[in-house]
Amino acid sequence: MLDLGLESFVLLDDNPAERKRVRDALPAVAVPELPADPAGWIPVVQAAGYFEHAAFSDEDRRRGDLYKANLRRAEQMQKIGDHDDYLRSLRMTLAIAPFDAVGRKRIAQLIAKSNQFNLTTRRYGEAEIAALQADPDRETVQARLADVFGDNGMISTVVCRRRDRLWEVESWIMSCRVLGRRVEEAILQHLVKRARAAGVTEIIGHYLPTSKNALVSDHYSKLGFRPAGGDADGSTKWSLPIDGYSEKDLPMAIRALESAPILAEGTSGELRAEADDFLINALAEAPGEIERGK
Repeated sequence: MLDLGLESFVLLDDNPAERKRVRDALPAVAVPELPADPAGWIPVVQAAGYFEHAAFSDEDRRRGDLYKANLRRAEQMQKIGDHDDYLRSLRMTLAIAPFDAVGRKRIAQLIAKSNQFNLTTRRYGEAEIAALQADPDRETVQARLADVFGDNGMISTVVCRRRDRLWEVESWIMSCRVLGRRVEEAILQHLVKRARAAGVTEIIGHYLPTSKNALVSDHYSKLGFRPAGGDADGSTKWSLPIDGYSEKDLPMAIRALESAPILAEGTSGELRAEADDFLINALAEAPGEIERGK
């Protein structure tokens, strides 16, 4: 069980009718238009850049291990049966920190390739992420999930703009490989705790529809936000009053740090991997910064 999102797939088919059928039914799947002569297919695929990576992270190197861990999770779910009991059995820890130099490359990679669980489809490069990290009017989140079967790596990012006593969510993305584990509820719980401490009274969220993100059209509704407007293009606005939020009984521990280790630009990949492991351990062991459901 690979737990790959549809945006991870590319379909090559010599039948134009079949290509159209897949495009219409599964818009997240890449289906390039191909010439009649198969000899021309390779240049089309190469030009599209489907299999190119702007960066290659330590998590990419561990991709095989991640797939094996997902298989063990699927076996655990089949053995236990009840979904809530299964989530508790994973003994998950969600580690949260603001954007930092150590995670910047992976943050940019996750944002660039996430299409389905992406509320506004805003894209940020590494330079823009560095600017967000330094902006006092931004609240940023990078989240990693670990459980008894291993480390899932970085699985979510959030960017909020501070506007007096209001926070506006500009970007919220999450990896599809952790869908169904209540991670989005845990991240919201963390955001609400931070917002309360900052004197914020309301969090505003936006959903901007695309051909690929219908999966999250009801994201804010499920989290308890109330409708606050919409436009003819299908985009919607949502509001969560902080004083009306109640903490949830979540099947994971939430551990947070105010800051994370920062490496200088140009640090070797090996040292960055070591720093990445240090960050996970530090987040997992940070005393006094453990948030849990009630």
